[in-house]
Amino acid sequence: MTQLSVAIVGGLHADARRAAVEALLAGVPGSVALHHDLSTAVDGTVLRTIRDAGGLVSTGETPLVNGCACCALREDLVPELERLAGAGLTRLAVVELWDSVEPKAMAEVVAASGLPLTSVITAVDPALLLPYLGNGDDLAETGLAAAPTDERTVADTFARQLEYAPVLAVLDSEEADEEDRALLAQLHPTALRVPIGERGGVLEGAAGPERGAGNCATGHDAPAPGSSQRAPRRSPALLAAALAGFDVEAAAAAQHPACALLPTDADEHGVTTLVWRRHRPFHPERLYAALEDLCCAAARSRGRFWLAERPDTLLHWDAAGGALCVESAGPWLASLPDAAWDMVPPVRRAAAALDWHPEHGDRCQHLVFTSPGLDRDGLERLLESCLLTDAEYAAGREAWERLPRPFDTFLEV
Repeated sequence: MTQLSVAIVGGLHADARRAAVEALLAGVPGSVALHHDLSTAVDGTVLRTIRDAGGLVSTGETPLVNGCACCALREDLVPELERLAGAGLTRLAVVELWDSVEPKAMAEVVAASGLPLTSVITAVDPALLLPYLGNGDDLAETGLAAAPTDERTVADTFARQLEYAPVLAVLDSEEADEEDRALLAQLHPTALRVPIGERGGVLEGAAGPERGAGNCATGHDAPAPGSSQRAPRRSPALLAAALAGFDVEAAAAAQHPACALLPTDADEHGVTTLVWRRHRPFHPERLYAALEDLCCAAARSRGRFWLAERPDTLLHWDAAGGALCVESAGPWLASLPDAAWDMVPPVRRAAAALDWHPEHGDRCQHLVFTSPGLDRDGLERLLESCLLTDAEYAAGREAWERLPRPFDTFLEV
């Protein structure tokens, strides 16, 4: 009997994703790749394929569950993996996610089933980083929505795919330059970056190497996901990463706004990452008025922030493609009673300690902006102008809580 390992490979860069999957199949005799094609969901079914290094092994269909293609994937994936594990003949099962499926949800499904999840990998073509981060189109407009109610955009979906995975399979693309590679390194500095394959020519159906004017955040138009890919080389480094092990709880904590492992300051090959921290709240109206400029200042920005009229609420900042998502991420640790601290995970307490202020506790501004050509000085001036003035700050918490609440529209209050 062979012990099954499960590796998840995802990403909107279809050519890179397929190259990574084929490299794993080539490196592990008897390994298989499972893929659920959600593009058939409009017909009421999801198509499942299983293939090995030699080609297609089997196909099958599973019906939609609650009108949701991703739900159908979850219902069908685990039984198939359990069947492979029970047969005892497969060393590695590679779950190749469909374009817009995010790895976090699937990783948690696999781990909850008790199956040995050994890696989550996002495949990336560095030459396509800016185009995809700058693509504010809805997934539904590009035929990539996973459900009728899917309101995600290409940019925010790609950003989450990229930042969740601890391993990035990086396509050896002739069109990628030093700026592209620096951007990738700064977006996810803690990731293990493993080179794979070699792309032959321009992506079919994509914009190609000529990246023209487009989105405000990047100045580039975004292509539709590509299709064609030459056979890849084997990658011992990728295989080692695929079997190294994966901690679902640690991965989730690294993405949670309260304790996220955010990038650090950097400046290389024309790409800059600005880490901006302050221990004074934002004035809600001034920040709201500056949102468009802030969202278009960088290809990617994220972090946690503090509004004066919401002194106990930790807010999550998540921007890509010129669009911003603001969400409540629960209370600041300093706003909780002492008795509640024992129920807070240690990683959250450790993150709060790094930002701790003698008066405000962990309440702070911790925002990170990453982009080629970032106007660091101008961005810092704009952010500073959104903070409470000395007089507003001195007025105290009761006065802050009477300020207007324009962010109610974001938070659906």
